[in-house]
Amino acid sequence: MARNLARILGGCGSLVPFMKTPACPPRNSSSIPPARTLVMLFSKSRDFSLPNSSWGEEMMRLYEFYNGQSDVETEGEENQGREWKRLPSYNRSLKYATGGVYLSKIIQSKARLFTRNIREPGAAFEYVLFINKEKERCVCVFQAGHLLEGPPGHVHGGAIATMIDTVTGTHASAISAPVMTANLNIDYRSPIPLGSTVLIESTLEKTEGRKLYISCKVTSTDGSKRHTDATALFVSISVAHLLKG
Repeated sequence: MARNLARILGGCGSLVPFMKTPACPPRNSSSIPPARTLVMLFSKSRDFSLPNSSWGEEMMRLYEFYNGQSDVETEGEENQGREWKRLPSYNRSLKYATGGVYLSKIIQSKARLFTRNIREPGAAFEYVLFINKEKERCVCVFQAGHLLEGPPGHVHGGAIATMIDTVTGTHASAISAPVMTANLNIDYRSPIPLGSTVLIESTLEKTEGRKLYISCKVTSTDGSKRHTDATALFVSISVAHLLKG
């Protein structure tokens, strides 16, 4: 089981924060499908990181800017940071794993990723993440929809915190999956207007054993306004630790 779970976690990308989960149900004919290769529920699902009709001009401009630099190197020049990789984003993770290990008790059939559970495009969280592993950075282009209102006409602080946790958690997972959020400190500096597009940038500051320290900032797209600063601590979780749950 530990071997199967290791394969599962290695392919999850980002299950953050990783909640304490119950053990998988015992293997029997009624609860476990026949053994099969890894089947991702999102294999035929919509990739939410791709453009849709709700994306504004600024969202599209920044998407094209970073996507145009994804895995590109200019001949005769150094990389110059041209190693951004777009991270696909779905509203589910996985359900079955090699060997027939059934995960319905961990990831229930009706569950949906919190930031991807609104069907109406542009209504809530519209975002795309790019990662640069060499420079240990991650950047997110985020457009806030009308369902995220807190103060009149502005984004709720909880929605901002959700996006910061999503970006820093995804970043940490790309370095050392799986991880769980141990601490998240946020300083709100200026409100974000609903419908606006902002940049959320995270940087790996240091690692200490299983601990990853990440800083994050939320700014206007031209960098002239600082909306939010944050620091986060993530802890890498071993398969053995998960099985004890």
